[in-house]
Amino acid sequence: MIRRKWLFVFLGLFTAVLLLSAGLVGGFLLSRAVEAELPPIDAGSDFGLIEEAWQTIRANYVDRTAVTDQTFTYGAIDGIVTALGDTGHSRFLTPEMVKAQHEYTAGAFEGIGAYVESRDGAAVIVSPIDNSPAQAAGLLPGDIILAVNNEDVTMLSLNDVVQRVLGPAGTEVTLTIFTPATGETRDVTLTRAKIELQNVTWAQFPDTSVAHVRISAFSDGVGQDLQQALQDIQAANLTGVVLDLRNNPGGLLTEAINVASQFLPEGTAVLQREDAQGNVQTVTAVGGGTGLDVPLVVLINQGSASASEIVAGALQDNGRAQLVGATTFGTGTVLNEFDLSDGSALLLATEQWLTPSGRVIWHEGVVPDTAVALPIGTSLLGPEAERQLTAETLQNSEDAQLLQALQMVQGN
Repeated sequence: MIRRKWLFVFLGLFTAVLLLSAGLVGGFLLSRAVEAELPPIDAGSDFGLIEEAWQTIRANYVDRTAVTDQTFTYGAIDGIVTALGDTGHSRFLTPEMVKAQHEYTAGAFEGIGAYVESRDGAAVIVSPIDNSPAQAAGLLPGDIILAVNNEDVTMLSLNDVVQRVLGPAGTEVTLTIFTPATGETRDVTLTRAKIELQNVTWAQFPDTSVAHVRISAFSDGVGQDLQQALQDIQAANLTGVVLDLRNNPGGLLTEAINVASQFLPEGTAVLQREDAQGNVQTVTAVGGGTGLDVPLVVLINQGSASASEIVAGALQDNGRAQLVGATTFGTGTVLNEFDLSDGSALLLATEQWLTPSGRVIWHEGVVPDTAVALPIGTSLLGPEAERQLTAETLQNSEDAQLLQALQMVQGN
């Protein structure tokens, strides 16, 4: 049975999978359609070969502690999914990973607070989460995990890497990190923590009439939180918004639609979905937005993924906002979650999403209208920090992307 439909970005909370939900009903409908078209399985020789290999290993493998039914079963399922070649997207989830994934969408979880995806066989950090141990330790988008607690993980699957980083709040884990941009390898010890997402924060830029609105993730309720923030911004008589989606790895598809709908009229195209048969479905804004007329500039970077790319692409293609920063991460597989009987699950790619004009985002990313590069390790300003700044200290900050967006929304 399909439980949820997701737009892909693989979590690296190291406790959850960051994915996008399209809702339960669509999932059941798709399940019926897929099952109706499946040819019967010839279980003869193929499953007999699997059984033969299974029994040979059971009888002869020297490490008896490794010969367990669950190890064999989970390994076999993971191998089948891996054989699809959809690296970093379709995957098998253990019950622990399913639980953590669902905790993420509820807005609270335990871990180090970083999202990862498999790229060229490596576990690559997509982005750290705001106010997380990963962010505090200086982990960056593009960093590669080489080892966990001194164990080489470069030959392991993404699932296996995630399992090694999982752990309860208060416990430590040491990661060996390689940063391609600098060629530096370093060990980072992090203390896992309970992380509660604050999806939407905002502050007025000092001595301006512009608001800086930061969305850190697309968990439950972010659309409503954004609407409230925009109402507060209007009440403060502010006249422009910089929407910051940098290092936002995504979340629920429904919330991506809700966020885009705050700035786009009802019926405006938000994204397209294309299935394996080439059928394309357009998803539109739901209407009732609070920020339909406010001048808007959107910040993106290589840590913006999945739901962030949906929103950025929709606003760009509809001419609603200029994008500033760096090309986004480039995710976009629509995954369906198929629950298995023991609490584990399969995430299988059934569709991919496109921008309203039909641009493919998977492996390509969303390209900004104005590219602004930042040196490796530059601290990004957020609304909380800006409340303590003067206009002079803001202008002297290293966050050139933010300063460019502020200048553009002011019409300079």
